[in-house]
Amino acid sequence: MPRRRTSSSSSSTAPSAAPRNRTPQPVRVRRRSFGDFVKAFLAFVVLLVLVVGVPLALATQIGWPLPDGAPSLDWLQREITVQTFLHILTVVVWFAWAQFTACVLVEVKAALSGVGVPGRVPGAGPSQLLARQLVAALLLVGATAASLTPGLSQLGQSMEGNQRPSVAAAQQTPGIFAQQQEQAAGTASALAEQAGQAAARADGGSAAHGDTKYYRIQPPEGRHHDSLWEIADRHLGDGRRYKEIFELNKDRVQPDGSKLSEASLIRPGWIMEMPGDARGGELVEMPDEAPNVSEQVQQQISDYARTGDHAQGGGGSGAHGGGDNAQVSLPEQRPAPAAPATPATPAPSTGQDHAATPAAADHSFGLPEALLAAPLLAAGLLGALGRRRRQALWQSALGSVGGRRGMEPPTPTGDAQDVQDALLVGADPEGVRLLDRALRGLAAALAAESRPLPVVYAAWMGGNGDLHLQLAQPAGKPPAPWQLGQDQTFWLLARADAERYEDVDTAAPYPGLVSLGTMDDSRLLLNLESVPGIVSLGGSEADRTAVFASVAAELATNGWSDRMTITLVGFGDDLTPLAPNRIRHLDGFEDLFETMSAETRQRRGALGAAGHDSVLTGRTGPAQHTRWAPHLVLLAAQPSDEDALRLAELAADAGRLGIGYLVGTEGTDLPGAAWEMQITGEGKLLAPLLGLELEAQTLPAAQQRAVVELFTDADPEHGPGGSDGPGGASGTANTPPFLVDISEQGRPAVYARLVGSYEIIGLDAPDGERSALLHEALALLLLHREGVHPRVLSSALWPRGVTADVRDALLERLRAWLGTDPDGTPRLTTDATGRLTLAKSVVSDLDVLRSLYYEATQGRGVGSRQVRGRLLTDALVLVRGPLLADRPEGRYRWLTHEIIDAQLPLLVADTGLALSEFHLEKNRAEKAIEALNAALRTAPADERLWHELLRATHTTGDTDRLHALAADLVGRSGARGVPPRTEALLDELLPTWREGVAAAG
Repeated sequence: MPRRRTSSSSSSTAPSAAPRNRTPQPVRVRRRSFGDFVKAFLAFVVLLVLVVGVPLALATQIGWPLPDGAPSLDWLQREITVQTFLHILTVVVWFAWAQFTACVLVEVKAALSGVGVPGRVPGAGPSQLLARQLVAALLLVGATAASLTPGLSQLGQSMEGNQRPSVAAAQQTPGIFAQQQEQAAGTASALAEQAGQAAARADGGSAAHGDTKYYRIQPPEGRHHDSLWEIADRHLGDGRRYKEIFELNKDRVQPDGSKLSEASLIRPGWIMEMPGDARGGELVEMPDEAPNVSEQVQQQISDYARTGDHAQGGGGSGAHGGGDNAQVSLPEQRPAPAAPATPATPAPSTGQDHAATPAAADHSFGLPEALLAAPLLAAGLLGALGRRRRQALWQSALGSVGGRRGMEPPTPTGDAQDVQDALLVGADPEGVRLLDRALRGLAAALAAESRPLPVVYAAWMGGNGDLHLQLAQPAGKPPAPWQLGQDQTFWLLARADAERYEDVDTAAPYPGLVSLGTMDDSRLLLNLESVPGIVSLGGSEADRTAVFASVAAELATNGWSDRMTITLVGFGDDLTPLAPNRIRHLDGFEDLFETMSAETRQRRGALGAAGHDSVLTGRTGPAQHTRWAPHLVLLAAQPSDEDALRLAELAADAGRLGIGYLVGTEGTDLPGAAWEMQITGEGKLLAPLLGLELEAQTLPAAQQRAVVELFTDADPEHGPGGSDGPGGASGTANTPPFLVDISEQGRPAVYARLVGSYEIIGLDAPDGERSALLHEALALLLLHREGVHPRVLSSALWPRGVTADVRDALLERLRAWLGTDPDGTPRLTTDATGRLTLAKSVVSDLDVLRSLYYEATQGRGVGSRQVRGRLLTDALVLVRGPLLADRPEGRYRWLTHEIIDAQLPLLVADTGLALSEFHLEKNRAEKAIEALNAALRTAPADERLWHELLRATHTTGDTDRLHALAADLVGRSGARGVPPRTEALLDELLPTWREGVAAAG
């Protein structure tokens, strides 16, 4: 397996809390070149001269240097001549020759055996290094080159000049979720046991020794390292059959005394039993059929053959080629708790409640499947979009954007409408909430025990609702209610325990977690900032960009992070509207290298000054809310070879610094890549050596543009009717989506009161059992006069999913309940896009309130003072309290996705302010105060209402009344104090207000 790995002097000495895992990847073995033969010939000549020529020259030219007889005291009195010096020098040369010859013999023996690292000759040092390089060059083109030890590969690298020394596969460990050092072999073995027991071998597992084939792991050649994937590809015709080789050899003692416990951790010189259909000249049959193999290797194969299942009569319990389970990544799932026998009980916590339900099995109604299958991403985008729209409303209310008072968010159309519906259907806000609380609760519990945060490589959200954290290495017993999973590197939290967590004031411990896809009903979240190096992603440019966009969008909007920086290079210059404070875009690699070099130095220095070994320990300290936020770099375009090496050196110490790198590549060989993945055209995210085959989470280009359009339209500075767009004060942005005929002739057939307690006039009460669902469905339709997608309706009513027949049955009952107009037109219809819409004869008091305010301020009331006053008064009378004030607990949860809770108070406040202005024009202060107090009952936090109330009260000349109002304001402000603008107004209207408040307090 090839693996290019670089390191810098700065990173090599810095301590790292995270294991530096490296996973080899399959490539073609490099063929012997003419230069290799030249190197071998020169090495042969040098060895011949040093091993044979030196002693011959000494014997023929100088002779025997030692005395012929026994030494005596007379020697000490003899004169020291030149001949004496020559004899002494000759003895030194003889000793040097003997030491070098010993080194050559040791290296040749190790090379031929292919097992372990060559022994050290005492005091040899440079002599043994020279011998190693010469032997390596000599055997590089010979039949025994396969037996070379890892260190011998360095000769070819050093002579080629353009390659950096690589670390032998024997000193590397598997990438994702595995251990770094041999001391963790016990844990690795436990991890490997996750791979399920597979079916019996095709040949019954009881083949005779003579039918069994063996393969000896090859040493690294340059940057190429042998791997089970490559072996399976060469000798079985399919690299994916590496699992068969793994199962045949798992936990069997190798010639060097170690065991195979993980598919990506193999060493040169190990023996691998092969499936019976293996083919290829490098395979070795039983020793008596392998005359070209040394006796030592024959003995090793014979000893190894006696350890297999066929030798022990086990019948071959392992599977070969079977099993789709992951080797070390996918956690064991606990049995899901028994659920009531209803058609709407799919597993709730994977975030796929809606997309995975039977209702989704019929068809998707044209909604983007990518977002339907991305519940955490959809929840993040939906929450961020809601915040953006509320921000636009508040800015409008405060007059920060001209002409936007009372604005209505633009109604999306086309792809943007489909994407918004997909977000509503696919979002799993409950899963996000549980994940966030569970992680913060874990951090708080560990901090209370004075324990550091463990390095987490990934989180799995299981199909039964459990949360599994996969650690880089064992970290002891987790704090309650967490428990150990199938081994020491899994921490498990049951859904029932997660639901009992409360909000805690602690920093988000793992903000770099991001969804990659699903595997066996479990969702994988990879912790990008914990990766000991670079994560590379191969595949076509379009597929890679879809994965990158999904990762960027989720990191920018997720609900389990506090602060982070996301740097996009080579793509996503239009993703910034999703989170302007998090996302930044760089033009090229030079900008990236300059930026990240400076930040890497700064973080190293900050960690050293703070006395932390990694950002994880910093997040549990006093500065947890202000420092150590992750910085995640997404580089979509493959860097050049030179840039890749520079990036690899930069990322060598990234794991402990909280910096993650996800880099796109056209091939499979990227320097410094710790974990390598590939996205296929069928939407599979593959990491074969890691045992991962995920249904990838993506955000294709069309959906990406539609998502950005939703956020851009919600921006008050750039959206329709804003300061940069057409419309202004009388533009379409202030027009309600549905205007009601407020004349006597416009009396509706069905009238629903939503502002206050929920009442319906004009319909008979439905059956008791179905009344709540029908009322909730009608409320959703009334709040969305533009139409509601059937899947949006079903996901709102049944957050855990529902079958198609149940949904369709409810729609039929709703149609029957609403009935038809006198002309026979159904009051519930389906438009051309398949969305459910209500007839104009079905009206709510919210529709009437919007229409009255619009007519008073932009319609007939503009030209008639009398009409304006009557319309505003009628509008304010409709306000009876908050929206759906008496809704049952546990229902109407879809309102959390709406912004009506912000729209209604603003609309009521605008109405109260307009009516107050109407009365103050005629100096009717008491009427104005009455209108303002009526509006404050629905919008008590609107600062504009309090300002107008202070002014109206001031016009009465009643100082005591004004003092009482000031005291009321101070009491409502609490510990935050009176807002600055309100305080300034009080100073202007009532300079002694502080004295009055103090006396009253």
